[in-house]
Amino acid sequence: MTQGGGRSPGTSALSRPHYRRLVLVLGSLSAFGALTIDLYLPALPGMAAHLGASTASVQATLTVFVVGLAAGQLLIGPLSDAWGRRRLLLAGLAVYAVASLGCALAPDVGWLLAARALQSLGAAAGTVLARAVARDLFSGVAMTRFLSVLMLVNGLAPVLAPVVGGQLLAVTTWRALFVLLTGTGVVLLAAVALTLPETLPVGNRRPAHPRALARTFARLAADRRFVRLVLAAALVFAAVFTYISGSSFVLQDGYGLSAQRFSLVFAVNGLGIVALGQLNGWAVGRVGTEAGLLTVALATVVLGSAGVLVSAVAGAPLGLLLVFLFLAVSMLGPVLTNATSLALAEHGATAGAASSLQGTTQFLLAGLAAAAMSALGDDAVTMGAVMCCCAVPALILGARRRSDR
Repeated sequence: MTQGGGRSPGTSALSRPHYRRLVLVLGSLSAFGALTIDLYLPALPGMAAHLGASTASVQATLTVFVVGLAAGQLLIGPLSDAWGRRRLLLAGLAVYAVASLGCALAPDVGWLLAARALQSLGAAAGTVLARAVARDLFSGVAMTRFLSVLMLVNGLAPVLAPVVGGQLLAVTTWRALFVLLTGTGVVLLAAVALTLPETLPVGNRRPAHPRALARTFARLAADRRFVRLVLAAALVFAAVFTYISGSSFVLQDGYGLSAQRFSLVFAVNGLGIVALGQLNGWAVGRVGTEAGLLTVALATVVLGSAGVLVSAVAGAPLGLLLVFLFLAVSMLGPVLTNATSLALAEHGATAGAASSLQGTTQFLLAGLAAAAMSALGDDAVTMGAVMCCCAVPALILGARRRSDR
């Protein structure tokens, strides 16, 4: 297995069983954030009643998790450039499992908020280090294709999580969902301990002193191409997260869908992410470049978001609204895959820091979008408006520019 500072291998450099195992483990780790968010979405309205809390306070458990996920990545990514990936992954997974159990036992919304904050720090390790490990091992088109394959595993989280959550709610309470997350954390902890070696050798590590970290982040911030790609991906992530954070109230309360039907709608959109992610992996290098495919995907997100807003304002049938939601949400796979590959391409030596900055930006903007959705109203018009406010600048930033350098 070629390591961080050396040549990055193509897919042929790894044996097929090893490659599949790597996809499964890294895909599961990168899906941590989505899994921990999506699983309990169908339970949000019921949780508010069960805990005797307001809708806003229960939605805050989502915002707290997103903010913690962003902050945790900003810390863990650079530390992994200095200490290596493996031990931070193991520590993060242990924290995640303990915090998930704390969520399951929460007696009130205050306890739940605190446990979610701790849970987010553990999940951050899996999210940021999955990308860093991928960059340690791959580069160029090989990395883009590997990230596309990761979307097959990663995309199963939004497909299966709300379905599983909705079905479990038919026979048990929301607490069982967090017990399931506890078990997931334990299983992944064992998987990393047994199958994932260290991918960043000691000779390629960088100091973790504050001045050194500041210089690293300053270099990343000065790279115009890196910044615009990170912002474009983060804004699309925020647009999709607006749908994630508000859709349970919009579709269940506003349009009368049951928790089970809502979970099926969510699953269809998740399948779109998976399918378009796989199509992108096939198309890159055959149909177009990463930059060209990224621009097409961003334009489609704008079209879908605008369609959601217009459909909501016009009072169009739910079916039409769902079509436009599918267009916007399913493009998350191609956007994140291409933008991540392009953004990290020239930062292999500081993959942890670059990945953490990308992840932090994504989840901070997602948290702001979710807060805006909560503050302005849980209705379809607000959801469409916030999605448009994210999608349009993403397209402007993501288009290729000759002034990057």
